[in-house]
Amino acid sequence: ERSNLAGVQHILLVLSGKGGVGKSTVSTQLALALRHSGKKVGILDVDLCGPSIPRMFRVQDSAVHQCDSGWVPVFVDQGKSISLMSIGFLLEKPDEAVVWRGPKKNALIKQFVADVAWGDLDFLIVDTPPGTSDEHISTVEALRPYKPLGAILVTTPQAVSVGDVRRELTFCKKMGLDILGIVENMSGFVCPHCSECTNIFSKGGGEALAKHAGVPFLGCVPLDPQLSLSLEEGRDFIQEFPQSSAFPALARIAQQVLDRSSQLSS
Repeated sequence: ERSNLAGVQHILLVLSGKGGVGKSTVSTQLALALRHSGKKVGILDVDLCGPSIPRMFRVQDSAVHQCDSGWVPVFVDQGKSISLMSIGFLLEKPDEAVVWRGPKKNALIKQFVADVAWGDLDFLIVDTPPGTSDEHISTVEALRPYKPLGAILVTTPQAVSVGDVRRELTFCKKMGLDILGIVENMSGFVCPHCSECTNIFSKGGGEALAKHAGVPFLGCVPLDPQLSLSLEEGRDFIQEFPQSSAFPALARIAQQVLDRSSQLSS
């Protein structure tokens, strides 16, 4: 029997030991950048208690349908180049809290991995909740037979966030998950008027952590009002704001992911 992930070339996990650092932001922008490079991309949102990806693509009112091989993911564009699966599509009320114990969460994650009919994809990006516990273990174990490409770790520059992400590095090593690199998000604010950069959340923590751990540093993504607006309104930041301060960093991260996948495919 053909697995629903048989047509997926590369699986990426976006992780962080801490909440609020921008994992969903990195996941959505990476998907958009890969789409503009001509790739077909899926996003699996396993943040069961805070599913924000559907809102970021402005498809939060969509419904999931069944087909012979399982759930059909929601497509975010007419060309069906980005598909999405999230618990947000399964809730009767959008503001409903998911008050579940671990076993029920783990069962849904396994169902997401097994029962979503992704079709042929170049990349499947898995957006995870904060932490290193039940959901993360279930996700990695369920995906292990499909040989994930690796994990991207997201941090903000300050020491508290970097400390939590250091624990995520340990989790990846214990689970045998390759680390593609570290992204430092919210890395300074570039003034749109004078172009001066103000380091609101300290500076350089992500790069120092990558150097200490011996893993690649993928880049710094600055705070950008245009990026925040795009996420709020479900717009395509990569296409609409190529002149923004965050665009080159996001494009560089996507290019490094493409380069790594090409190396492993060759």
